[in-house]
Amino acid sequence: MILALTFAAMSGILVGLNRQINGRLGLSTSPMFASFTNHLVGFVLLSLAGAAIGGLLSGDALNSPWYAYLGGPIGVIFVATSSWLIPRIGAVQTTMLMISGQMLSGVALDIARDAPGSLWARLLGVALIMTGILMTRKRAR
Repeated sequence: MILALTFAAMSGILVGLNRQINGRLGLSTSPMFASFTNHLVGFVLLSLAGAAIGGLLSGDALNSPWYAYLGGPIGVIFVATSSWLIPRIGAVQTTMLMISGQMLSGVALDIARDAPGSLWARLLGVALIMTGILMTRKRAR
């Protein structure tokens, strides 16, 4: 369990770094170029790792439902949006707004799937994040 928690925390750190790096590249070029570069370099590295480690072409991709492939276009939008937002509203605001969006969609999906857990605790988490956003916005002015 500790290993999984460590990986989750490290992934969060890497997402934050990724947003900052892409935001900086987006300032020098454009958010679209930053997103393109992010995905091109990621594709090359993932292809090399998959070739070296294996597992890149495992499974039965033809039997996957069409919507299973929407992660790619959604990821492109996510990276391009981050690259555009970071220089304009800052890393903290961008991160908090994205996390609140993730929380809202997660709560909606949990409701739709009738997942176990407390709806009120989930909504409280979203409310706390939104309160944090509002507090940092007021302080910035």
